[in-house]
Amino acid sequence: MKATIPAAGDATTIADVQSSADTRRIAINKVGIKDIRHPVRVKDRSEGEQHTIATFNMYVNLPHDFKGTHMSRFVEILNRHEREISVQSFKEMLREMTDVLEAESGHIEMRFPYFVTKAAPVTKVESLMDYDVSLIGEIHDGAVRTHIRVVVPVTSLCPCSKEISAYGAHNQRSHVTVMARTRGFMWIEELIDLVEKEASCELYGLLKRPDEKYVTEHAYDNPKFVEDMVRDVAVRLNEDGRIEAYVVESENFESIHNHSAYAMIQRDKTKTAADGTPHKKPHG
Repeated sequence: MKATIPAAGDATTIADVQSSADTRRIAINKVGIKDIRHPVRVKDRSEGEQHTIATFNMYVNLPHDFKGTHMSRFVEILNRHEREISVQSFKEMLREMTDVLEAESGHIEMRFPYFVTKAAPVTKVESLMDYDVSLIGEIHDGAVRTHIRVVVPVTSLCPCSKEISAYGAHNQRSHVTVMARTRGFMWIEELIDLVEKEASCELYGLLKRPDEKYVTEHAYDNPKFVEDMVRDVAVRLNEDGRIEAYVVESENFESIHNHSAYAMIQRDKTKTAADGTPHKKPHG
């Protein structure tokens, strides 16, 4: 008697190993795919939208009694959106992912280069600056929470070096990272602007000699420690009512040391006041 050979592509006759039971009784917090690239379009304050390439990480939880998850379904979900990925569709992807994979919680991170046209401070010559931007979303029991993260390169000049030196002061390029949870819409450029205004000086893609003179002198007149940087950015974040919670970090790539200087402030404005003390509930 001949054995029956399943027809090619007949899913009903192919074993689904991932859905089989697991007896070790250990749940997995995150399982999914990492570093998959996909073209996307994101909103741009000046041009309406810009096309870029995003790297996605997509995970769900896995109960203790399931052997595995269906990795192909993550890619199917991503491709169904056909490049139309916005903050709103990002939330929809989270819900779709947990529904399709029958998970209680999920996590998607979308990281992409974002470009802003900047004019030099004196000559006004224009050039592009690139920024590392991420949309990060989590869903648990149907509740979605999203964050935006931007990494902003700036110049910082050391106040101590300026104070103790007869002439000159050492400065360095710094990365200020802000991760914010917002209520309502906020442009990516608004977070970038907020950080750059608090730096010793912002960076530009192209500078002529008059511009280079300006940025050098501007940084010298506006020295900041790494501690100053995160505190000044935090003040601005505290003042913006659209921001519910944030983490601000600054890493200074030291020019006279073989290490970086680092500082971080974390606040949930729904739970704490600007000085870190708990909010008092209003009477009545």
